[in-house]
Amino acid sequence: METIIYRPSDVLKAALKLQQGELISFPTETVYGLGADATNEAAVKKVYAAKGRPSDNPLIVHISAIEEVGQYVKQVPEIADKLMETFWPGPLTLIFKVKEQAFAPTVTAGLDSVAMRMPDNALTLQLIRESGKPLVGPSANTSGKPSPTTAEHVFHDLKGKIAGVLDDGETGVGLESTVLDITDPERPTILRPGATTKEALEQVIGNVYVDQHLISSDEAPKAPGMKYTHYSPNEPVVIVAGDKKVWEKAIETYKRQGEKIGLLANQDILHQFQADVTAVYSLGENKNINEASRLLYSGLRYFEATQATVILAQAYTQNGLGEAYMNRLQKAAGNHFFE
Repeated sequence: METIIYRPSDVLKAALKLQQGELISFPTETVYGLGADATNEAAVKKVYAAKGRPSDNPLIVHISAIEEVGQYVKQVPEIADKLMETFWPGPLTLIFKVKEQAFAPTVTAGLDSVAMRMPDNALTLQLIRESGKPLVGPSANTSGKPSPTTAEHVFHDLKGKIAGVLDDGETGVGLESTVLDITDPERPTILRPGATTKEALEQVIGNVYVDQHLISSDEAPKAPGMKYTHYSPNEPVVIVAGDKKVWEKAIETYKRQGEKIGLLANQDILHQFQADVTAVYSLGENKNINEASRLLYSGLRYFEATQATVILAQAYTQNGLGEAYMNRLQKAAGNHFFE
């Protein structure tokens, strides 16, 4: 199959492919998604096949207007109205109780709920409207690998497996959306942290809980990113948490083991240690968590084209957006820290 790079002016051609049951990757403010008609079972199964995604991992459904939610869910709680009015379009996914046969069966992976969001990207909102259908949109990458933040990343992973990529440049946030379970409106629970922080949510709806449950192998995850290994490059990742002395010790330790070190850190760290390592990728200015989050996946992918055999990645404080950054980095590293 030929995979076409579509420009923004080609959005109608991309929408036609979706109507024909083909897969089109689309840009969002978070990462590039892999789009298919959420009501077409054959098309949705192609998504799982293209990504190599486990079939018990549910998909997020993307819509183009808040008003569309009521067509697909059993109830829109009052807190949902507040959240959608405040945060949509944007990086917040809400989990509702789903109406029977609202979507292709594979979308919900056998659950009685569905995850939905309205992305903050004008081109993709137009694509959804022109296709005339809600679109599933998991990250457009090989399952388990770092999510794509450019059309080139998508093309690298899925060339020959999908019909096309709608190219709108680099994504702005760089990490997947926050997933909030509101199936029990009295206990809204974050299942995956993202750019919409717990603090921001609580300003709108009061107390928000954070899911601490580690999924066991026989349980179906309720939201993407909860169960399987995610965001991992080919090289092992080690999170370095500490001051200059800790970095010095980490670099010395891995060099002594014969490793070729890739350094994924901010400018301050790179300035101090880049002469001692094989390859470097900057996470931006010192302690700028927005920049670090936007660049994380590009950085993890970058080292695959270098001689590095291990990636030493910088830890950030786990508050605000740092919670999401560290969530993705810990998954990429298998919780492997050097402190």
